[in-house]
Amino acid sequence: MRILAIETSCDETAAAIVETTDSGVLNVVTDVVASQLKTHSKTGGVIPNVAARMHTEALTRVLNEATEDKKLDFDAIAVTEGPGLIGCLLIGQSAAKTIAMVTGKPLYPINHLEGHIYSAWLPPAQQSAVSSQQSAETEKPRAESRELKADGSPQLPALIVIISGGHSELVLMKEHLHYQLLGATRDDAAGEAFDKVARLLGLPYPGGPAIAHLAEKGNSNAYKLPISLPEKDSLEFSFSGLKAAVGSLVQKLPQPLTRQIKSDLAASFQKTVSDTIKRKTLSALDQNPEIKSVCLVGGVAANQHLRANLELAIYLNHPRIKFFLPDLKYCTDNAAMIGAAAIFHTRYGHPTPWQELIADPNLAL
Repeated sequence: MRILAIETSCDETAAAIVETTDSGVLNVVTDVVASQLKTHSKTGGVIPNVAARMHTEALTRVLNEATEDKKLDFDAIAVTEGPGLIGCLLIGQSAAKTIAMVTGKPLYPINHLEGHIYSAWLPPAQQSAVSSQQSAETEKPRAESRELKADGSPQLPALIVIISGGHSELVLMKEHLHYQLLGATRDDAAGEAFDKVARLLGLPYPGGPAIAHLAEKGNSNAYKLPISLPEKDSLEFSFSGLKAAVGSLVQKLPQPLTRQIKSDLAASFQKTVSDTIKRKTLSALDQNPEIKSVCLVGGVAANQHLRANLELAIYLNHPRIKFFLPDLKYCTDNAAMIGAAAIFHTRYGHPTPWQELIADPNLAL
């Protein structure tokens, strides 16, 4: 089974071909991402109509690269149905509908969050934090493969920790394609808080990488910042108060802020976000002793401090539970994760007629 996957939910135009065989081998045959980062960094955030236009300009080229100028065949099409920016979603869905209509091949709509979940199943499966990150405006196709052994991919039941720009959620996954929401953010998501705090410190967009870089030379214990909803049994997140606390500190400190003060603030903020996620994750594990694996996924899962901190906490408190991380290139939006989710839909779900596909910007998992 070979899937052509398309992802255009926000500001990455992506296409990939993901395949599997009856013997359990998963291959990312091609994985192409055209990033809009340079454009949106100039305005400090994603402008929806600009993002949609750039998808229109890039998608044909990205699809050609992913299919190696239509030389690579595929058995089905997968596309993000939501959540996301409505104009951006429609660009990818229009292409997927057209391909499905012309080829007669089955179409699988995929929830964007479900794609992030299945990024933990993409090869090579990681069970420890990795230390390097590759970034480029356009990633060229690459081929990778790894056999899905019993101990090489997450075992169910699994706790999925989704931490991204728009979502902070704890999801219990007892079976493939079945999800139980244990807790979510009441206000800002972690990634959104990173962007807002970066703006307070005069850092560029996106805020996550900028804060992480600045925090490398900071003292993470320099400022005591609050963990919201600290009750032991609470599995909900709240990051708006943390952002407000940083803003209050910035106003009280001597102006202009020195580089060291900014580094200390960035490190303290990053540590508090990480400690919050760690506390909620450990609480979820205590409340659900049947869990066998923990998967940290989403754009903020690329943060090295969070990766290492959560891995160590699980090792020390629940050593029997395995910890899984997607490769850094699969943390941010990509089509390979959409294809990976579609592989499991071909096994346990069913396709949708292309005429019935609709874009849902608020689609729940």
